[in-house]
Amino acid sequence: MENGVILQCFEWYMNCNQNLWNELSEKAKDIANLGITAVWLPPAYKGIAGKDEVGYGAYDLYDLGEFDQKNTIKTKYGSKDEYINAIKKLQEENLAVYADIVLNHKMGADIIQTIPATKVDFGDHKKEISGEEVIKVATKFTFPGRNGKYSDFKWNWTHFDGIDYNMANGEKAIFKFKDKNWEESVDEEFGNYDYLMGADIDFRNEEVWQECKNWGKWYLELTNVNGFRLDAVKHISTRFYKEWIRYLRSLSGKELFTVGEYWSGDLDKLHKYIEKTEGEISLFDVPLHYNLYSASKDENYDLTKIFDNTLVKENPNKAVTFVDNHDTEPGQALESFIENYFKTISYSIILLRKEGYPCVFYGDLCGIEKYNIKPIEEIKIILKLRREKAYGNQYDYIDNKNCIGWTREGDNEHINSGLAVLISNNGYSEKKMYIGKKFKNKKFVDILNGIKEEVIIDEEGNGIFKVNDKSLSIWINKE
Repeated sequence: MENGVILQCFEWYMNCNQNLWNELSEKAKDIANLGITAVWLPPAYKGIAGKDEVGYGAYDLYDLGEFDQKNTIKTKYGSKDEYINAIKKLQEENLAVYADIVLNHKMGADIIQTIPATKVDFGDHKKEISGEEVIKVATKFTFPGRNGKYSDFKWNWTHFDGIDYNMANGEKAIFKFKDKNWEESVDEEFGNYDYLMGADIDFRNEEVWQECKNWGKWYLELTNVNGFRLDAVKHISTRFYKEWIRYLRSLSGKELFTVGEYWSGDLDKLHKYIEKTEGEISLFDVPLHYNLYSASKDENYDLTKIFDNTLVKENPNKAVTFVDNHDTEPGQALESFIENYFKTISYSIILLRKEGYPCVFYGDLCGIEKYNIKPIEEIKIILKLRREKAYGNQYDYIDNKNCIGWTREGDNEHINSGLAVLISNNGYSEKKMYIGKKFKNKKFVDILNGIKEEVIIDEEGNGIFKVNDKSLSIWINKE
């Protein structure tokens, strides 16, 4: 995946009028021309909020905008046929397509069931705080609008292990169902973080396990996607996803690149997950995101620590790097939106270095209308530089707390490739950096035009590169 780049093709508040799939079909060539090589599409199935469902309140995974359910036929993004067509159009432009998979929970049940359950503590899910009581829960999914097409599997309370709402009296609490235990191979936050939201799927149930495999086979054969983004993996049995992805890979004979969302700034937890899933699944580099966020908030941040305790530093082949996403944007549960002046800097860090598989956020590339957040235009320049220039040996100069840089020497396959990057978070700076003897006497210019004067590379292949206060300069051969 050398110089591959993923584009996350949505943001939380996007107003796409149930037409995103058609828009992506039309823009497939433009997306590829940016230097993008893969796209992450939002969840494509019917959710509890119908046409307004972003995709994570999953209701019927077999309804890709085909059946009249939740007061709509199309999903927020379009119809099943439009989805399949978009995938084909994107793939025709040599873009890999990654589908967003939400298997942790279900929402919007069709029938209420009365069952025995026990309340557990919000702060410690292992701690029971009531005796057994009878509650009414939204746990029976019959999908009447689909009427058994594709699968006649009906979900009931035995396929789940907990829920957070008693419909009998409107009480909000975490209820663990009778004779159920939380999955052990999950994150240990709150004592045990199996339960996240909705009706929590019980992966110890053999019927559930088989149905999820059946659905995966159906989905893959129907859509022909190239890989997956797995939602909320820290709440799901590591054993399940390891087996699920191996099953689909053996079935299809495809690589099926897969990245999991394990939301934690604790690198040890990410290492542990990769170990337990035996390297089958890459992870988003959440610790790097938090480092970038911290740096954007503090002009005294020590830039030499920007890669400390990150996945891209310690296991780059399993790291999907990102700046922001739909969960970190304003108004969302994990809001940690990187300050504007540091956005371009952050994108240079994930796009112009050799380590990691970077993911560009739609909200950064195209803006967020709800909050009047404008697109970061420089991303397009940086993407172009990644595709044309960011090759060859990398030399790091991460040696000053307010100014760091690196160079790429270029290679013979990409004509005139090679570049130098310099970042400052406090004050004007200069740094002598080696970029390669082949560039001796060549003139380098800052393509972002922050620094006007040219840099001439000396006999030894070094240049004295410059950068302005709280800024980024990217230097390329003037030729």
